[in-house]
Amino acid sequence: MLEFVLDIDLIPFHLSLIALVLLSLAEIVGHYFNLKPSAIFKQLFPQRLLDSPLLNVKFSKLLIFVFLLLNFSVAGYFLQFALYSQQQSFVPSYYLILPALIIALFFTVFMIHCLDQVIKPQKTIQHVNLLGRLATISSGNARPGFSAQARVRDEYGQLHYVQVEPEFGELEFQAQVILIRQKKSYYIAKKISASNNLFYGETSS
Repeated sequence: MLEFVLDIDLIPFHLSLIALVLLSLAEIVGHYFNLKPSAIFKQLFPQRLLDSPLLNVKFSKLLIFVFLLLNFSVAGYFLQFALYSQQQSFVPSYYLILPALIIALFFTVFMIHCLDQVIKPQKTIQHVNLLGRLATISSGNARPGFSAQARVRDEYGQLHYVQVEPEFGELEFQAQVILIRQKKSYYIAKKISASNNLFYGETSS
């Protein structure tokens, strides 16, 4: 058993597991001493990455990193021991880091989606008036009767993702639009031409 623990080909997955344990301990200790290790996590990654649709979840983004470490170590161990059962030896870890990372990303996305469905938001979302603000189509194309997702910032700089439809025509992916009217579950948006002076407002955000 000790030879498995000390095998050099398992080191990357050992380190991932150790990082997971240390991160969990730091979060637990930080909770009791009113510290926020998650604040350090936010400083390590660009805000644009943290604002991506995938990370727009109801729980701490630090938990996503915990999921990734957990899934990477489990995937690595699974692949190594599966190969060990066939050839009675481990393969060099650099052959398995990429496959283990792909498997870890897949299961992390799945866990994020499942957890985000069952966790209720900690704060009640207050109504924000986004009418007249610039937005960018961030997912798919929109046309009358078929909405698409757009990202828009409110007056405080907070990023929001809303569904938009045009009155007529089509709004293409990455098109710059302005929100002109609100329906029950989506906004009516009008496309802004690239020559419009308002164009720089959204791209600079």
